[in-house]
Amino acid sequence: MEESHLYALLVTLTLILYALLFTFNPKNSKKNPPPSPPTLPVIGHLHLLRPLTHRSLLHLSRTYGPVMLLKFGSKPVLVISSADAAREATRTHDLAFSNRPGLSAIRKLFYDLNDPINLPYGDKWRALRAIFVHELLGPARVRSFDSVRESEVSLLVERLGRRRATDLTAEFATLNNNLIFRTAFGKKTVHVERMVEVIDRIVAILSKFRVGEFVPWLAWINRLTGFDAAVNRCARDIDDIIESVLEDHMARKEGMDKENFMDILLGIYRGDVPGVSIDRITVKAMIFDVLAAGTETSASTLTWMMTELIRHPNVMKKLQDEVRGVTDGKTAITEDDIQRMPYLKAVIKETLRIHPPVPIYMHAAREHVNFMGYNVEPETIVVMNVWAIGQDLAFWKDPERFVPERFMDSSVDYRGFDYQLLPFGAGNRVRGSHLAAHSGEPREEL
Repeated sequence: MEESHLYALLVTLTLILYALLFTFNPKNSKKNPPPSPPTLPVIGHLHLLRPLTHRSLLHLSRTYGPVMLLKFGSKPVLVISSADAAREATRTHDLAFSNRPGLSAIRKLFYDLNDPINLPYGDKWRALRAIFVHELLGPARVRSFDSVRESEVSLLVERLGRRRATDLTAEFATLNNNLIFRTAFGKKTVHVERMVEVIDRIVAILSKFRVGEFVPWLAWINRLTGFDAAVNRCARDIDDIIESVLEDHMARKEGMDKENFMDILLGIYRGDVPGVSIDRITVKAMIFDVLAAGTETSASTLTWMMTELIRHPNVMKKLQDEVRGVTDGKTAITEDDIQRMPYLKAVIKETLRIHPPVPIYMHAAREHVNFMGYNVEPETIVVMNVWAIGQDLAFWKDPERFVPERFMDSSVDYRGFDYQLLPFGAGNRVRGSHLAAHSGEPREEL
């Protein structure tokens, strides 16, 4: 009996000692994680996600708050779902949250993360960002593509005028692809159709859930299902195409066109820009960033805009009246005309609020962060739900309704400075917003 009492006493003392050590451990005293739903072993919170992930995350945030912590398998994920939290993340903690998750499929497809979208924060990333900002996406450079946009839109209007019925989704995709490829390569390359087909495959692959990315010991499932083989095939195909285009541009260097991205980057590669250097892999990685970021987004915005106009004939009528009043009967709409169409701009903003091209953006914490009073560990994936931010009741009345008038006489813009509207993200890692915002404005006469 005495031995049993002694055993019980030892167990009790051990538990008390453990509790005291845990309580006063400096590491544990810091731990104040964001609110989180109950987790399941192995999968964490993956069972709570539905095919439309951004909607699932908004639903969870209404219970656990605009800043919450989830577990995708073994990976911690900080989810941001409000404008105030987005402001804190991109203003106060922009550098701390400036990395990308670097998932294995992304690494294989994006040239081992040698592109400015996915490259870890550091000297090379800053150098590539400077090239993007100053050489590729500066305001003057973007405006230099006005004639390309105007000619492609004129061709679209001409095609639509010859047909009684048409598939607008396909037409917008063609318009967008032509714009992107002429901007990137200076002409409609013979590889357009194959390149679009490969990018479509890549988008489909990346939209699938990859269990091995989040539960490493189940990575064999990715091999068994053929996912890894599909990723490798896409990476090989896209590199073959870009390499072929690059070789073509290298071969005609005497007639280089400094107004397309490939020739600008090849000029830097050859040493034409003092103090700036990039290698061949980086040239291809940067071109792929332009293609991957631009091929889907603007076409999606145009399609959703036309869908909302058809759903709301009163908005369609009001926009038609504005366009006809500004153009005064002419068929072509110029960039100067666009600047005199405030209602068109309001329609675009409302479309981007409800239908952002990319509903969620993913970053990763580089270091420990105290975020809005919560502890965030290094390597935590940071998900900014920009679709949920566009539904934030603190800023938007009846957010589910399509009401362009809410942007009339409003200075709110979509370029990353107004945190209640972030269709292209915000902060240092935002990429291509000048080009996307500029090329995303439709030129068709409605």
